[in-house]
Amino acid sequence: MKTPSGVREVDPSVRQGVAAGRLCLSEIVSALSFALDFSEGAMPGHAVRSCLLGMRMADALGLSTAEKSDLYYALLLKDVGCSSNAARLTEIAGGQPGLASKVEDLTGLSWAAIRSQWHDMPRGGSLIGRARAMLHGPGERRQVLAAMIGIRSERAAGIVTKIGLTQQTAASIRHLDEHWDGSGYPGHLSGEAIPLASRIVSIAQNLDVFYTRHGARAAMALIRRRGGRWFDPRLVKLAARMHSREQLWSAGDAAANRDMVLAFDPDPSGAATTIQIDRVCEAFADVVDAKSSFTYAHSIGVTRAAAMIAQQLGLAPDRQRLVYRAALLHDIGKLQIPNSILDKPGKLDAGEWMVIREHPVVTQRILERISKFDQIARTASQHHERLDGSGYPHGLRGEHLSMEARVIAVADVYGALSEDRPYRAALGMEEIMSIMSKDVPEKLDRACYDALIDALKHNSAGVTCADGKRLPANAAPPKSSPGINRMR
Repeated sequence: MKTPSGVREVDPSVRQGVAAGRLCLSEIVSALSFALDFSEGAMPGHAVRSCLLGMRMADALGLSTAEKSDLYYALLLKDVGCSSNAARLTEIAGGQPGLASKVEDLTGLSWAAIRSQWHDMPRGGSLIGRARAMLHGPGERRQVLAAMIGIRSERAAGIVTKIGLTQQTAASIRHLDEHWDGSGYPGHLSGEAIPLASRIVSIAQNLDVFYTRHGARAAMALIRRRGGRWFDPRLVKLAARMHSREQLWSAGDAAANRDMVLAFDPDPSGAATTIQIDRVCEAFADVVDAKSSFTYAHSIGVTRAAAMIAQQLGLAPDRQRLVYRAALLHDIGKLQIPNSILDKPGKLDAGEWMVIREHPVVTQRILERISKFDQIARTASQHHERLDGSGYPHGLRGEHLSMEARVIAVADVYGALSEDRPYRAALGMEEIMSIMSKDVPEKLDRACYDALIDALKHNSAGVTCADGKRLPANAAPPKSSPGINRMR
């Protein structure tokens, strides 16, 4: 498949901004969108490719600059709420949490629905009994999916608003699972009542999923079949016309596709503010923590402890900000870990442990996509390394670990021990320090450990970060469901 004719070049102002040390919001969001692909079970680069498809259609439709801006971030962040019900949707969809519920009809008597429902049924009993139960399944399945998609949609819209994007972008994501005939979720909107951006996002993500799985012909056949039911018939005709003119698809690798996405940046010369960057980091920390109820508020807890340690050590403001952002994003690679492993109540096998131990590497790969995040990427990826070389994933020793990495390692251990787990309540301070002290100074840095103790004594009301933001001293996570978290 050829690269579409008339492909945009990256605006020179983007390259100049990178060279000057500026960060565009589009660069950060497009990089972190690769983490969202993991939470969806999609082929890496799905959000970026969907963005290319949607923005090409927007150009062909002649949308205004403001409409394109709203659509651009809706396409990149369309899956930002999916981790909030990843565990439940994994059960419903049989292994592909958000993706299957978006592109396959799991509510009726389709083969996909029958297969996933049979997969979910408890084993035992007669085949006739199980088949009879399946006849009552579609209605219940619709109710569960409606609830799950509603949660996901509202959470996504909330995160987008938190980042500081427009209400139009939030609404576009909230309604991207609506169908043209009114059979979608969460509001059963139909026809022109569905925001145009939502309709574009819906058809773009379906095109990409079926193109990457089965090729262009299968993708076009799918949207034609669902035109007038799922998709806006006008957009189906537009996609078919662009397909015939070779104006729709890309054959580039991930880097080339991302360059093309940056060329669609609605504000290529605008640098993201410090507050904006922090908000994006905070938003993605929320996404990570929402994947499993066992780690609710883990990232903010680690960030809180790391910020206290950094402040107590007297690190310079720029180093405190590095600690803050790296702590928020240290577990972003965890989005690649299936909930079947994260939430497994029994002992992990060797293969599952290998998946767990890979998440810091994935964290680094994701964050390295952002040009000015190289230090953040290294620091965040080293939170399981230990001074004596016994940590993972690389077995680095103390001479290779920065002070910022040592701060986050101590904060991560403290966070895990001070949080509720399904097999135990949060440990008391005396017990936490007894456990941690056994790893000082061989595994954990003594100065960081001592700074944590001093900070906890004097920061019971919270901690002030380098930007003046006040983090609370504690957060109350909801009760976890049965299972064991594997991050410690």
